[in-house]
Amino acid sequence: MTLSFLEAVPFLAEFAGATIVVKYGGHAMTSPELRSGFAADMVALHRAGLRPVVVHGGGPQISAMLDRVGIASEFTGGLRVTSPEAMEIVRMVLIGQVGSDVVAEINKQGGPTAVGLSGADGGLLTAVRRPAYVDGLPVDIGQVGDAGAVDPSIVTTLLDAGHIPVISTVAPDADGSPHNLNADTAAAAVAIALGARKLIVLTDVAGLYADWPDTDSLISRLSAEELAKLLPDLSAGMVPKMEACLRAVQGGVPAAHVVDGRVPHSTLLEIFTHDGFGTMVTP
Repeated sequence: MTLSFLEAVPFLAEFAGATIVVKYGGHAMTSPELRSGFAADMVALHRAGLRPVVVHGGGPQISAMLDRVGIASEFTGGLRVTSPEAMEIVRMVLIGQVGSDVVAEINKQGGPTAVGLSGADGGLLTAVRRPAYVDGLPVDIGQVGDAGAVDPSIVTTLLDAGHIPVISTVAPDADGSPHNLNADTAAAAVAIALGARKLIVLTDVAGLYADWPDTDSLISRLSAEELAKLLPDLSAGMVPKMEACLRAVQGGVPAAHVVDGRVPHSTLLEIFTHDGFGTMVTP
């Protein structure tokens, strides 16, 4: 699929001034070409009159660093088990490495300036500890949280000043203890708080499939009600992504999308083409 200027024109008018939250991470970061292409897409959105906000994870980078320091990576219910020792690595990697790299990549494009934040900055995010669920039962997985309270004022200030905010998903709970937030669900919370027009979740598959691994069963569009029925039967890796989409549209975001971040310019294809690119969830 390609993006033509004539096809994009109506969408440029429709989304002028709109805030778009993009969850970025994992396999969409795996090559220099993809990282550069993503940065170029964020700058293109800004130059087209939209207000992009990046919320990033960094699972592969965290796993690599944990392995380097001899801490085993463990996942339960699709979420990373995060001990106090692992939390220090998570914070170092997400804020000090991944966030800085994303900001630098965007700024290399010579467009609007990206500014890095963590959930702790300006009281942006307050973590609420969450368990994982296995066979319907809660399992404690350490310093892992959902975004509870969200104060988007620091993000709004940056957007109004013409910047591209880049948010690392580390945030304190009410007692000040740092937590590793799932980047998908944190992006949904930020999108709701900002009144975003779209949430776009980049992943390593083309979208949601009705009958995986049958690639002909890709679902291009579904309602929140339809997604809620499918959610309990999804694979562990897709649950946080689709849960994020569901939360977003239930919280007032008009549309949430899951797209393949390994495909160049997938974000632009989703926003600026009639057919879209991936799976769209609507209220």
